[in-house]
Amino acid sequence: MFLNRIILIGRNTREPELRFTSAGVAVANFT
Repeated sequence: MFLNRIILIGRNTREPELRFTSAGVAVANFT
């Protein structure tokens, strides 16, 4: 199992939208 860590710095106007693919992979959308 691989873990990826991503650090985002900046202004996020809304809460991230988190969803899961059919394979169980988490996908977050930031706006």
